[in-house]
Amino acid sequence: MLKNSLPKIITDTLPGSKSKEIIEKREKNVPGAIRCGYPCVIEKGEGAVFQDPDGNVFLDWVGGVGVLNIGYSQPELIEAVKDQSEKYFHAMMNIVTHEGYVELAEKMNQIVPVKSEVRKTMFANSGAEADENAVKIAKAYTGRPNIIVFSGAFHGRTVMTMAMTSKKAYAVGMGPFPDGVYRAEFPYLYRAPKGYSESEAIDYYVEKLYKVFEECSPAQYVAAIVAEPIQGEGGFIPAPIEWVKAVRKICDENGILLIADEVQCGFGRSGKMFVSQYWKDAGCAPDIITSAKSIAGGVPLSAVTAGAEIFDAVPAGTIGGTFCGNALACASALKVIEIMERDGLCERAAEIGEKCFARFGEWKEKYEAVGDVRGIGAMIGIEFVKDKSTKEPAPELVSRLISSCASKGLIVENAGTYGNVVRFLAPLVITDEQLEAGFEIMEKSIIECCSER
Repeated sequence: MLKNSLPKIITDTLPGSKSKEIIEKREKNVPGAIRCGYPCVIEKGEGAVFQDPDGNVFLDWVGGVGVLNIGYSQPELIEAVKDQSEKYFHAMMNIVTHEGYVELAEKMNQIVPVKSEVRKTMFANSGAEADENAVKIAKAYTGRPNIIVFSGAFHGRTVMTMAMTSKKAYAVGMGPFPDGVYRAEFPYLYRAPKGYSESEAIDYYVEKLYKVFEECSPAQYVAAIVAEPIQGEGGFIPAPIEWVKAVRKICDENGILLIADEVQCGFGRSGKMFVSQYWKDAGCAPDIITSAKSIAGGVPLSAVTAGAEIFDAVPAGTIGGTFCGNALACASALKVIEIMERDGLCERAAEIGEKCFARFGEWKEKYEAVGDVRGIGAMIGIEFVKDKSTKEPAPELVSRLISSCASKGLIVENAGTYGNVVRFLAPLVITDEQLEAGFEIMEKSIIECCSER
C-alpha cells in the first residue's frame, strides 16, 4: 500500500516527463504569484506519502502546511464526506439550520480550552477568516478599536490579517492597511539579547509589551492581544509559558482579551489537541481560540471558539458568510476529531516529537550549521546559521537543503523571518520506518549542502 511506502525517485530527472507537462500548464494558466519551487505533482496520496504521475514517491514533512495531521486520503474521512454529499452539499446557516454545524460547534465547545467554561463556536473557511473574525468579535465585546500583535507573526492574507502579519513579503504593494494594529516583540529566546538568562529574557519581552501601551496605544483602547502559541511562519518559536502567564495577567488587569491563533499548531500537533491546553493547565488560558488547517483533513474550514458572553456581545449580521460551516466540511471535521481521539494521535505526536528532538539534537551537536532546535510535540523547527557564535542566519543553505531533500524524495519547507528554519510538520500517521527514512535523507542533505559552502 502507498501509505506504507518509503520515498523513492525512479525518474532520471525531477520533474519527470508527465509531471513536467502539468507544471508547464500551471505556468501558463496559474498566477506566478502563487509560487511553488518544488519539482513535484501529486497524483495520489496516502498516509504521509504521495506519488506523482511518473511513479516517484515522496515523503511529506510539510503535510499541506499542517493540514494533513491524519494523513492523505483517510478512508473513513472519504466515506463521511461521501455520506454527507448524498444528503446535501450546502445549507447556509442564516437560512436553514443544518445539524452538522450544530454538532461540530458542540464538540468544539467541549474540546477547545478557552478560559470560559460556557462556550460558543462559529465557523469560517480559512485561517485568515478565523483570525479576522476573532478580531471583530473582540472589538464588539470590548468596544475598543486597537489590537496588539507580535514580531514574527503570520495571521493571513486578507487586508486586516496582512496588517497583523509581521513579514511584509506577504503584503508587498497591498497597502494601505487598517489602522489600530500595533506590534510588540515576540519572545524569540534563541535571539534574545546576548547574555540574558531565560527569565531575564522573558522580563525583557514583557517590558517590550508595556512599551506598546506607552508608545502606540494606551491599554484602555486595546481590544485584544493576538499571539500564536507556536509561531509558524515566524520560525516555529514556542511562546514560553512564563511569558504567557505575564501576558494573561496584563490582559486581566486591563480588560483586554487574549486570542490564541492555533490555525497551524492546533489539532493534535503539539501532543495535546491544542497548545492552549498547556496554557490552561498553567492557569493562563486564552479568551478566544482560532483554528483551521487540520480541522477537516483538507476540506476548507476554520473555527473561532470563545466564551458565550463574548459571542453574545456581537451585533447580528457582522459575522458569518455563505460557505461558513459548509455541510461537507462539518462532516469531515467531526470524523477527523473522532479519529484523532480514538487513534491517540495526540499521544503519537508526542512520540514523534521525542524521536525528532533526539535526532535533531544530535545534528545540533555534530554540525556547525544547526544553531537551534525547538518546538512542542511534532511541530519542530531546525534553525540553520552560518556560525553558532554569531547566529548569522543561513537562508541560502536552507534553500539548497530543500532542493536536495526533494531530489531524494523528502519534501520539507522553510520558515522564519530570515527563511533559515526548516519546519517539521509531517502527518501524525507517519510510520517509524518513514520517519527514519526522512532522517537519513535530511542528514545526508545537510552533509552535502554544508560541504558546498
